[in-house]
Amino acid sequence: MTSTEVQPGGQKSMWATWRARIIGGLAILAVLVIAYFILAAFIPRWWAQRLAGVVGGSFAKGIGWGLVYGGLGTAVPLFLLLSAVLAWRRRAGRFLAGAAVVVAILAAIPNLMTLTIVLGRSNAAHAGERILDVDAPAFRGASLVGAIVAVLVFLAVVGLVLLRKWRRRHPRKSTGQPTAPAPTAGPSSTHPEA
Repeated sequence: MTSTEVQPGGQKSMWATWRARIIGGLAILAVLVIAYFILAAFIPRWWAQRLAGVVGGSFAKGIGWGLVYGGLGTAVPLFLLLSAVLAWRRRAGRFLAGAAVVVAILAAIPNLMTLTIVLGRSNAAHAGERILDVDAPAFRGASLVGAIVAVLVFLAVVGLVLLRKWRRRHPRKSTGQPTAPAPTAGPSSTHPEA
């Protein structure tokens, strides 16, 4: 550091601070890009082999495990994110919201790894597709169905939460007109019949 970067009071100049941030950000970005390429070559094939070991070539197991992974891997993160949003302004809410977001990301990892196989264009993704076609049939389709069902359930719950909040803020107001009393049970008439 040169003498021009230190201001009279012993503080660093704004340029020195931003230069350190930019260099640190570029270093982190480079590490993330390298990690991405390494994981993109490894994850699809490895995840497909894990699924193949669980399913074992059975269509029934492929459908069952696909529904479980797709449904839970979508519903759990979505509901955790909903709880993070709802807890944000409460006491200790920011900590709980942050923890919920971290757990939501971890819970979504199986679906994200399946997406690397389905949407990936690398050799590892194509190898993963071949492994799933042979040893985990019907898994990908069932996983998609499970994810769609989970999203629909989540949207229904969000709709109910929003409706509940709206009803609390806008309670039904009486119209000011008196209502007729409800008829009572018992003799319907005291008039003698002719």
